Amino acid sequence: MAAGLMRHLAGDRVQVHSAGTRPGAALNELSVASLDELGIDLADELPKPIDPDLLHTVDVVVTLGREAQVEPIPGVRIINWDTDEPSERGIDGIERMRLVRDDIRDRVQHLLTEFTP
Repeated sequence: MAAGLMRHLAGDRVQVHSAGTRPGAALNELSVASLDELGIDLADELPKPIDPDLLHTVDVVVTLGREAQVEPIPGVRIINWDTDEPSERGIDGIERMRLVRDDIRDRVQHLLTEFTP
C-alpha cells in the first residue's frame, strides 16, 4: 500500500521498492481495491521478500506494523509506521481498509515532503 501510494504521489521524483518481511502468497484483495478507488493499479505487483543487497543501496526503509523488523543498516534510515488498526474498534472489510489506506497516505505525504521541496 505504502509503495503504491508513494509512486502515485511522487511520480518519478522518488525511487520506490516494495517488499515484505514476511510476504504472503498474494496481495490483500481489499488493499488492492482501496487503492484502485484512488486510481492506483497494483496489477503488476507481487508479494516478495526483502532483497538484502538492495537494502544497502537505499536511503530509507519504511516498515508497516509492529511485527515488521529490519536489522539496522549503516547509512540507512529505518522508519516504522505502526498504523491505525480499525478492526480493534470493530471496523472491518473495505471500510477498515480505507481507513488504513488513508492513514498510510497521510504518512506517505509527510515523508514525501521530507524528500522533495
